[in-house]
Amino acid sequence: MKFGSLPVQAAEGAILAHSISVGGKSWRKGRVISDADIAELETNGVAKIVVAKPGPDDLDENAAAERIASALATPEIEGRAASTGRVNLHAVVGGVVTVSSVHINALNRVDPAITLATLPDYAAVEPGQMVATVKIIPFAVPARLVEEARAQAMAARLISLHPFHQRKVGLIQTQLPTIKKSVLDKTVLRTAERLARSGSIIGDEVRVPHHADEVASAAARLAEHHDIVLIFGASAVADADDVIPAAIRQVGRVERVGMPVDPGNLLVLGEIRDKPVIGAPGCARSPKLNGFDWVLNRLLANLPVGDSEIAGLGVGGLLMEIESRPQPRDPKPAAKIDVGAVVLAAGRGERMGGPNKLLAHFDGVPLVRKVIERVLASKAKTCIAVVGHEAERIIDTIEDQAVRIVSNANYMTGLASSLKVGIANLPPDIAGAIIVLADMPQVETVDLDLLIRKFIDAGGRSVVRATHSGKRGNPVILPRYLFEAVARLEGDTGARHLVESSDIPVIDVELGNTASLDVDTPEALAHAGGILQG
Repeated sequence: MKFGSLPVQAAEGAILAHSISVGGKSWRKGRVISDADIAELETNGVAKIVVAKPGPDDLDENAAAERIASALATPEIEGRAASTGRVNLHAVVGGVVTVSSVHINALNRVDPAITLATLPDYAAVEPGQMVATVKIIPFAVPARLVEEARAQAMAARLISLHPFHQRKVGLIQTQLPTIKKSVLDKTVLRTAERLARSGSIIGDEVRVPHHADEVASAAARLAEHHDIVLIFGASAVADADDVIPAAIRQVGRVERVGMPVDPGNLLVLGEIRDKPVIGAPGCARSPKLNGFDWVLNRLLANLPVGDSEIAGLGVGGLLMEIESRPQPRDPKPAAKIDVGAVVLAAGRGERMGGPNKLLAHFDGVPLVRKVIERVLASKAKTCIAVVGHEAERIIDTIEDQAVRIVSNANYMTGLASSLKVGIANLPPDIAGAIIVLADMPQVETVDLDLLIRKFIDAGGRSVVRATHSGKRGNPVILPRYLFEAVARLEGDTGARHLVESSDIPVIDVELGNTASLDVDTPEALAHAGGILQG
């Protein structure tokens, strides 16, 4: 494939490398130039264009990606339709993904134009979750390289998905005077939640004194009619001869005491009547990921887990701190208040009469790009852009920015659906969401930073809202504890009524005309200095 600038007369059959404007209309990159296109380019005074011209032995980017991805698909992993040289592979069922790094590295060494990225080895996935992606970098790639990469994919099982199996689990909890009943009750709920992804259930739950004989007797009984036995001790395991491992030895065998995963160090793994038994570490009472999850998931997916497998978990075994542990590995730092931005760019803009207002140029820059650039320059920790109407055109305009783009398939139902999609895709450590409308050309980075600073100064617990002469406007920052209510919104409704119908404190920040100026009509857009594109 040849890439570069060509006279338009020589560009027939070539692929447009960059989006351009021709006669007031936008031509998207990836367009295959035809004779009619050449005539239109010449009519509009365009002499040269930057193109990629495939050679006779080249495969189109989508065909190449599909060819490689088809060799990776299994009954449990399906490839989606190719787009822009990418095929995403998704889990058909829930389970545990295993990958062969040696063979994946070999495929990625075929040529930099061909790439394969996957989830980490032994990652747990839900149905529909992406597990890998094949991406072809240029617009076309030599067929021989595609076949070489495909051969690597077929030579061994690069990616496997081991489905979860439904299991009946017996649960034992030991008791001491120091442990509250509420803690035991919550442990049952947390464990049931962990098992739910595999369709597994808790059969019997028993509570016994924290003595080896009592635990051994209960474990032997449960192993008779359960597939797995879990034991939660009222006191942490301090030695290989402590209560939980000693009890397992009385009626079975202990495979290992301790694991190189933190949180999760104090796990015990054993077997009774050929049934796996886990002495759960205290952190397994928390819903947060810990080493217990890694072992349980492998058991539920029928994957081997024993002494040698656990010994190999140290690399990557330093997980997120669980604050409720009695002795955290480090003192808890002062809470940090981070704000994430959600840019709503999915609407149809029906009052414009046709052209997409978000692609209108302001000082030569499409409006949606200008807004995104200002958000990215602000103090917002992350930026989510929600697209819907003419999604491909919007994506072409902003995809080179450091923004996460998410699609709202239900954008025609109204604002609520886009707001919900944006909020749902924010990271879990975000304290608040600043909602930015993509059709507000006067909102500057300094305005966003002012709102964010007010939110942080208020401890991250108040709504912060831009106003114009005392009247409510946009942007607005919603604290995290409103996110659940946002998820229940329907239709063409924003978060305004949530704010006004509750006792949540609201901090109004006067931004003047900036807070109220959007561009819903051609007249408003022209008055604001915008120029509609085709």
